[in-house]
Amino acid sequence: MHGRPRKAASKPEASAAKALKLRSVQSQFMSNHHRKIYTQEAIQLSAKLLAINPEAYTAWNYRKLAVEDNLSRIDDSDPSLVNSILNEELEVVAIALRRNLKSYGAWYHRKWVLSKGHSSLEKELQLLNKYQKLDLRNFHAWNYRRFVLELTKTPQQDELHYTTDMINDVSFSNYSAWHNRSELLSSLVAKKADGFMPKETIRRELDYVHNAIFTDEDDQSAWFYYLWLLDQTVKMETPLRTSSWPSDGSIIILSGPGCFNGSSSSSKFTTFCSESGSFPLILYFDQAVSGVSSSTVTIDSELQGNQDLVWEPVSDKNSQLSCVWVARLKFDSAEPCFRKENKVKVSLGKSQGIVSSRGCYLSAPYEFVFTVHIHDTVGEPQEGIVLWTDGFDNWDAQSKDLNSLITSDQLNADTGFEWRKQAIKIEIECFRDLHDSKFGKLILARLLMAEETMISDDAVKGVHYNEILQLYKDLMALNSSHDQYYKDEHSVALLHKVTSSTESLSRRLFLYRNMNNIVCLRLNNLTLSRIAAVEKFLFVQMLDLSHNELHSAEGLEAMQLLCCLNLCHNRIRSFSALDSLRHLKQLRVLDVSHNDMGGKHPVDTTRYLCSRPLSNSAEIGRQVPCKYWDAYLVLRDLKKLKQLDIIRGNDLIAGEEFSSFVRQVLPKLVWLDGHKLAS
Repeated sequence: MHGRPRKAASKPEASAAKALKLRSVQSQFMSNHHRKIYTQEAIQLSAKLLAINPEAYTAWNYRKLAVEDNLSRIDDSDPSLVNSILNEELEVVAIALRRNLKSYGAWYHRKWVLSKGHSSLEKELQLLNKYQKLDLRNFHAWNYRRFVLELTKTPQQDELHYTTDMINDVSFSNYSAWHNRSELLSSLVAKKADGFMPKETIRRELDYVHNAIFTDEDDQSAWFYYLWLLDQTVKMETPLRTSSWPSDGSIIILSGPGCFNGSSSSSKFTTFCSESGSFPLILYFDQAVSGVSSSTVTIDSELQGNQDLVWEPVSDKNSQLSCVWVARLKFDSAEPCFRKENKVKVSLGKSQGIVSSRGCYLSAPYEFVFTVHIHDTVGEPQEGIVLWTDGFDNWDAQSKDLNSLITSDQLNADTGFEWRKQAIKIEIECFRDLHDSKFGKLILARLLMAEETMISDDAVKGVHYNEILQLYKDLMALNSSHDQYYKDEHSVALLHKVTSSTESLSRRLFLYRNMNNIVCLRLNNLTLSRIAAVEKFLFVQMLDLSHNELHSAEGLEAMQLLCCLNLCHNRIRSFSALDSLRHLKQLRVLDVSHNDMGGKHPVDTTRYLCSRPLSNSAEIGRQVPCKYWDAYLVLRDLKKLKQLDIIRGNDLIAGEEFSSFVRQVLPKLVWLDGHKLAS
């Protein structure tokens, strides 16, 4: 690590003798630990073990128990006895750190000793200076330094000067010093300390890091700090609602079961079919937020029974923080009132409560209004097979219906937009001088993407995308070891290009005649390896992502209206990569064929983070086979699925056993791999 050569391996004879000694000491130590023996001899034995192996976590925990036991036996009024016990612990840690300066257990134990409050913090800082001279970038030492400084209540401005000295006078190739600087600045800006307002601080730091970058453009430490600064420049402190469904000014038609049987719709992009008598209301924010509830989002609606809506975060991490929140508004299709306009007004931000992970509240109150018409039930639910090759009509590119569906919040000068835009423009001109450097190309691509997000004029929006895409292609050729990362970034840029205007998006929109002219977005054959820009097509009900290079369905969870999804001929190798689909409660048609799922690939460790579903085995009438656990955890939530293509091209899950398993998990399934199932 950090250019430091590893120590030469010891001779086999010496290693064997060392191992024998370690086993002997460890055996005696474990006997003392189990019998709770805390004599001086036993404590010294644990110190001997830690001197040999500082990573013996049980020994560190034993010493904590021994300290607590000894402290309970002495007179608290004699501080010298307490200090004697704690100083002995600090000495044991020092010996362990001489053996391994990056021992987690040793550093944690030292923190624990200091938390007792009987140690000299000044001595700790002196010791830290010594350790940091041995290894300037030891992140354990830097983390411990932050811990000690918090105890001493050292002003953060003073520590910021220390990082400046470490970078300027010792080495600017110091990841840990740059990281510590970012931690300090984040805190100072959040507290709005004197001289640390975002605009001035970011400009000052950008100028400062330029010196390191242009001194040695191949040194990565300054580049990582620059990327952090770029994120701070682009991200607003306060969260913003970027899109929603239904959108402001839109008109939607709600219908009960069977509405997909119709061959035409009276209006494009408006028909929503529901078997449960409700439809989703989706809010999409530019960053993960919490606090979305009926008290922070109010609904003024002529639809009955929607006074106290329950808002749920849409997240694979079971977190109360999410960019996407959804509530379900009720309607009664049994009492049609098509001629009556049901206005729904949604207001958010009037009362404080929607907050980001950084503790910033929603920037400003916002409201939007949409209109609802209700149709009665058209007929029995559809059971015909959905084909992805036939039955589509082109979308009229001249239609104005699309504009209201993809409108999103625009930043403005009141939210600090102008100075950020100007800062990005200055940086773009600066980094065009580093066009031959791989880091320079990456940063320039990031900067151009950032500027694109800030362009509000539709006439010039999208001007940078061709250059961005070419930069990532150049990076793939220059640096093949990071090829997948550049492919992912290329995919993100391409999807933003496709959705940058109604004209470009409409070229990929179609109407599916066989399901009441629902809208289909075709993003097939684009070599996409990552999904992005989903906030721009929340209204889509049918999505074709076939013949790409996707490894995961992550991102699709936001598309709550999605009823048909084609993921065939991608690179999705496991069912856990489809976990996002669990959130798509309207999904009726799914094609994941030809993905080589269940093939001979690296172990998918995410499956072991899931609970064993045997407790739910009653749901399908039998125990779930171990090899199908991850499939069960995804499919069990797709309760409305009627058509599934999964076995073709996924040879290791082919066969009657898996087919039988699928039919039991999905009792409403009508079509399996093109064959209609018996009733």
